[in-house]
Amino acid sequence: MKTEIKPEFLVSPFLVSFLVHGTQYGVGVLSFQRELAEFVGHDAWISIIITGFIIHILIWMIYTMLNNDKGDLFTIHQRTFGKWIGNLFSLLFILYVLTMAITVLRSYIEIVQVWMFPLLKTWPFALVLLLIVYYVVTSGFRAVTGICFLAVVFPAYLILTFFVPIEFSNFRNLLPIFDHSIYDMVKSIKGASLSFSGFEYLLFYYPFIKNPASSQKYAHYGNLFTTLLYLLIMIVTLAFFDQEYLKIVIWPTLMMWKIIKLPFVERFEIIGVTTWAVVMMPIICLMFWSASRGIKKLFKVKQKKALVVLLFICFTISCFLTERETIQQYNQWTSEIGFYILFCYLPVLFVCYHIRFKMGKKI
Repeated sequence: MKTEIKPEFLVSPFLVSFLVHGTQYGVGVLSFQRELAEFVGHDAWISIIITGFIIHILIWMIYTMLNNDKGDLFTIHQRTFGKWIGNLFSLLFILYVLTMAITVLRSYIEIVQVWMFPLLKTWPFALVLLLIVYYVVTSGFRAVTGICFLAVVFPAYLILTFFVPIEFSNFRNLLPIFDHSIYDMVKSIKGASLSFSGFEYLLFYYPFIKNPASSQKYAHYGNLFTTLLYLLIMIVTLAFFDQEYLKIVIWPTLMMWKIIKLPFVERFEIIGVTTWAVVMMPIICLMFWSASRGIKKLFKVKQKKALVVLLFICFTISCFLTERETIQQYNQWTSEIGFYILFCYLPVLFVCYHIRFKMGKKI
């Protein structure tokens, strides 16, 4: 059932570019290079271009469904599969969003523990971050959008830091081009799915956009900016690191920041990790806003109550993920799920929706 959103709760279409880019550009930026290079080596930059292009197609699919339905993920599911099966798929999608939120939160806490405070316990830091998330999400979608806007603008200076390693880079490392099989490329795209995820939350906040159909170009702009930024980082990383060494570096971006020397700070990577809290926070906020709103629509409960339950689940699971190997396995598991949801389920949903849409017109 579609409900009309009050005008004061809507956001301008151009802010969708910040919502899309802000949720894609997360903690994955600090480590995605290794995951891609593991499969295709110096051709990893090609995988970035291909993945970015595929995401543009998926965004087009999402907007095609949303513009026809004038609703969100839940109305699309119900129209395509019926009430009960549709709600089941919606619940599974909410669980996917929750697992992604846990991934982002725990990955950032791990980085802080390794690079800044080795003795820091997980639970107090997770509790503080989740309390901030609760405050932002309960303030409404416009507050979440504002945080996403600041998360793109405020850390923008870090883009300049990716030009510093060029002085010490060897761009012959990128040769020869197209040196890997199509199968290897597909595996690398699978590895990049976690870094490019975030655009799918359009399925949740589409009704909160003024003239939502006009926001499609801004969603594409956001993904284009993400793709170009990832491409820059990937090319610089491949030129800076030896290919075999890159495969064993856990956080290549942080390693590149280590070469930056400033008169007033000895370890620039500490500034980078600290700033990344601003980048990471809106991603988690939008995830929990989406998941709690989904629970509200499915089970007719207050969004605040749903949010508290989801935050508690996230907090509990994050505290149990203590070892590096366990965190890595969990991240790989969520990346696997994300790949199949984004690159397999969304196209299947698109096809099924249009079959039902055409059948409905004939009836």
